[in-house]
Parts: sequence; structure tokens; C-alpha cells
Amino acid sequence: MDNTSIITQVTNSKEEEILSSNTEKVSLSNSSLKKKRTRSIFSSLFCCLRSYDAEPPTTPNNNSSPLPPPVEENGAPPKCGQVEVIPIPSPPEKYLLPEVNINDYGKKCVVIDLDETLVHNLFQPHVDEFLQKMGELFECVLFTASLAKYADPVADLLDQWGVFRVRLFRESCVFHRGNYVKDLSRLGRELRNVIIVDNSPASYIFHPENAVPVQSWFDDMNDTELLDLLPFFEGLSKEEDVYGVLQNLRGR
Repeated sequence: MDNTSIITQVTNSKEEEILSSNTEKVSLSNSSLKKKRTRSIFSSLFCCLRSYDAEPPTTPNNNSSPLPPPVEENGAPPKCGQVEVIPIPSPPEKYLLPEVNINDYGKKCVVIDLDETLVHNLFQPHVDEFLQKMGELFECVLFTASLAKYADPVADLLDQWGVFRVRLFRESCVFHRGNYVKDLSRLGRELRNVIIVDNSPASYIFHPENAVPVQSWFDDMNDTELLDLLPFFEGLSKEEDVYGVLQNLRGR
């Protein structure tokens, strides 16, 4: 082999070594870059995970935003001292009363009980005069916990002038703790313009602030309570809302 061939082989060998070395350096550089990127990705991921594991910030104690009262395990409402909080059911999708009759626009709605309030055993002291006057002042609704098949014929005898725009019976009540409650929020009228006249506090337990309590009546023909209440109802019909006047009545 001549000297030229030897020199050529040595040169080629050196070039291959240099090329191989450069290739290894590039490979190491890319591997290092991948590791750095991987660390960066995992670092961000771990950072996010650590942020999820962090404890939630504590809410400062603010007396102006109290927590809602707890509910007892048996579903009974909590008590505030000696006063029991009565839950009011949500209003229904369809209300019990139709749209206000054109003759009753601007009038408040008065809900009147039947048994032991207007009549008992078909005795009816001063009921005629009372109903006629109430029909002039209010949109009148008969609401009784009695069954329709018993109460409807009595109402036919009692209301010969069509004072009651609607008659509601037991099926329209809410059965609550053994009592048939007349839930005024289901009527479809503004509660500030609704009055209930009833001898039974259990009937209006959801809305005692709307009630005009009356004594149970059985057969005392000298009872004039309904007539005595007419001036009060006349004044109440002119009020902007019923709450203030009825609160004063309860305070007597």
C-alpha cells in the first residue's frame, strides 16, 4: 500500500470519529432537553396537585350572615326557645283560585271558614247580614276542611247571593301533623292582601299573621261576634296591607 492510500484511510477514520462524537453530543443534548421539559411538565403538574391539596380558606365569623338553622334528624323543624318554627310548603305550580273577577279588582281576599264559624247544625245567627256586607268589601272565598259532599249543600243554603267566588274543601288543604291546614300561599293572591276568618288556629298555622280569630260557635242565638266585627273589616278593607292592623288586633 502506498503512502497516499495510508494517509487517505487515516483521514477518513478521523472524520468518522469526529462525526460520531458530534452525533453523541447532539444526542446527549436532545436527551437533556427532553429531561428538562419532562421535569418542567411534571413540576407544573405537581404544583397544580399541591394547590388542590391545600386547605380551603377559612371564612371569617360574620354575625350578619348566620348559617341556616339545623334540621333535626326526624325531619321536625328546629325550635327557637319555646316558639316552634313551622315550615311553609312551597307554592304549587297551579294556584287554587282563578284570576280575579273584574268586580273584585282592588279588593282584598277574605277566606272564611264554614263549620263553627258561620254555621253549626244549620243555625245561622246574623250570617246573612254578615255575608252581604263582606261581599261588598272583599273577594270572598269559602274554605272548609269538611268534605265537599257535606259542605257544598250547606253552602248552597247559606250563600243565596253568590258572595263566595270560590268554594274550597278538604282536598285543597295541606295535611300537616294531623291537621288540615289552609295554606294561604296556594291561593294565588298577595299574602299582604289576604285575611282568614277561622275559629281553629291549626287551620292557619302557616300564616297566623293573616288571621282574624273568632270564637267557635255552636248554638248561641245571642252571639253577635260576626256583626261586631263588621266595622273592623270595613276599616281593614281600606288598608294598604293587612299585617299592621292584624298585629294590633293580636296584641289586644
